[in-house]
Amino acid sequence: MTNQAEQTRAVAPIVHLAVYDGLADWEAALAVAQIRSGTFQIGGATHDIRTVGVDREPVRTMGGVTVVPDLGLDGLAPADSAMLIVPGGGCWEAGDHTEFPLKGRQFLDAGVPVAAICGAVFGFGAAGLLDDRDHTGAAAEYLAMTGYQGGKRYQEADAVNDRGLITAGPTDSVAFAREVIAQLGIWRPAVLDAWFRLFGRSESAAYGELMGLVSAA
Repeated sequence: MTNQAEQTRAVAPIVHLAVYDGLADWEAALAVAQIRSGTFQIGGATHDIRTVGVDREPVRTMGGVTVVPDLGLDGLAPADSAMLIVPGGGCWEAGDHTEFPLKGRQFLDAGVPVAAICGAVFGFGAAGLLDDRDHTGAAAEYLAMTGYQGGKRYQEADAVNDRGLITAGPTDSVAFAREVIAQLGIWRPAVLDAWFRLFGRSESAAYGELMGLVSAA
């Protein structure tokens, strides 16, 4: 018999996670785990996660984890997705993984949000996706290596969301998760604030606040 959680996920909006050889396992891990868990979601509703590769061939992450993508990029349409998340990893500076920024442009043109972190921000910059949007990343000097035209819009911030494009640097995976969750609108603002203060700043008092908010919902 199918339980209620499985039924919910069967009809839940899908967030797509880009996977490729050498991706940095940790950069999007907290975001996707919190999205799928349903622990703090408004009304208990959950989104689900699907992995997307260039094709369906298995990939191996930086941490040595083998992932078989649920679908390839040619089968991914913005209309079928709530968000595309692209973690960083190796070889972006060499011009690899360009298929993901191209898909990201399709998403943004269709009004569907995209989130990129670390090396993926570099790839998005090289593809011109940061030229007209506020953004952040590993460092302004790092992104300048792309030759992009958006240097004046670089922000010294842990994470930035400008019109549905979320960016963050490699040391800010918690802030990255915060912006992803905020964009999806699946947590109450007070819950998200307490959660970030607990996980992002290690404020012990935020734990009791978070649990109180959840139990009162």
